[in-house]
Amino acid sequence: MRRILFLARAEVLHVVRDRATLAQVLIVPIVQLLVLSNAATFQIRDTPTYVVDLDRSTASRRLVERFQASGHFQLEGQSASPDLADAALLSGDVTMALTIPHDFEALLVRTGVAPLQLSVNAEKGSAAGIVQSYASAIVTAYASELGAMRGGAAARIDLHTRSWYNPTLNYRHYMVPGILVALVTLIGTLLTAQNIAREKELGTLEQLNVTPITRGQFIAAKMLPFWTLGLVDLAIGLLVGVVVFGIPVRGSLLLLFGAAAIYLVAALAIGLWISTVVDTQQQAMFVTFFVMNVYLLMSGLFTPIDSMAPWVQVVSQVNPVRHFVTISRAVLVKGAGLRDVAQPLATLVAFAAVTLTLAVRQYSKRTA
Repeated sequence: MRRILFLARAEVLHVVRDRATLAQVLIVPIVQLLVLSNAATFQIRDTPTYVVDLDRSTASRRLVERFQASGHFQLEGQSASPDLADAALLSGDVTMALTIPHDFEALLVRTGVAPLQLSVNAEKGSAAGIVQSYASAIVTAYASELGAMRGGAAARIDLHTRSWYNPTLNYRHYMVPGILVALVTLIGTLLTAQNIAREKELGTLEQLNVTPITRGQFIAAKMLPFWTLGLVDLAIGLLVGVVVFGIPVRGSLLLLFGAAAIYLVAALAIGLWISTVVDTQQQAMFVTFFVMNVYLLMSGLFTPIDSMAPWVQVVSQVNPVRHFVTISRAVLVKGAGLRDVAQPLATLVAFAAVTLTLAVRQYSKRTA
C-alpha cells in the first residue's frame, strides 16, 4: 500500500506541476457546463416571426400583440406582402410567418369565425411542431378572450398551418445534413490537430524546420490531403444520405461543395492551430474534444438556435459549424441559391482567412 501511495503522490505532483493538464481537468469542464447548459435546451424562445397583416384592424393588431407578449415569438418584420414573408422564410431570417387575411375582424364580428394562416419553416424538424403548439395556444386563448368580450358568445379562429420545406416533419431531413457537417468536422479537425503534435513527438519537426520550405507552404501541405479527404467524405456521406435515408437534394451540389471547400479550410486550420499550441497528441485530442463539444452543441445541429439563451445565440455567430450547418440544410432541404446563403457563406470566407492566418503565425512563433 505504501508503494501505491508513493506512486499516486508522484502522479498528483505531475498533474499539479503541468499547468496545461491542470487547466484541462479543472477549468475546461466548468466552461463546458456553463456554456453548453444554455445551448442544449429544447425550450423555444424568441422565435423570429414575420407578420403579414392584410386586415390592419384592431383585432389583428391585438393578436400580434399577444404573440409578442408571449415571450415565445419575436417580430422581425411586418408588411402586407406575402412574397416578403416567403423570402424571409427561405433565407432563414424567420422561422414563422403569420398571415392575417382581409376582413379578419369583420368576420369575427359578423359570424364569430375567422381564418388565420401560419407558415412554419419545417426544415428545423421538431422545433416546427413546438412553434405550432405555442402559436395554437395563443390563438385559442385570444379567441376565448374575444368570446368573452362579445358577451359570452363563442368565437373561433380557424388556424391553417403550412409546414414549408419538410411538410412531413421527417426528422432525418433535418438531422442528416447536419450530421454530414459534424462528421466532416470531426475527422478533419481531429486528424489535423494530431498532425504537427505527432511530428514533435517523433522528433521530425526539427528536420522539417531546416528545409527551405516556407511556413505558409508547410501549413498548406499539411492541410491539402485532409482537405481532399474531407470533400470525399462529404460526397460519400451525401450519397448514403440520399440512397439510405431519402434525403432531398433540392439545391445546387456545386454550391454545397463550394461552401464545403471554404469551410474545410477554416476547420482544418483550427486543427493545425491546436496542433501547434500543444506538445503531445494526447493534449491535442483533449483540446479537440473540448472544441468539438462547443462546436456541435452551439451549431444548431441538435437543438435549434432559436431555443438557446440570447447571449449563446450571439456567441454562436463565431462558430463556423453553425454557418455550414445552415448552408447544408438550406441547399439540400430548401433548395436555396447563392443569394439565400450569401451571409453565412461570407462569414465562412472570413473565418477561413482568419484561422489560416492564425495557424501560420502560430507555427512561425514555434519555429522562430
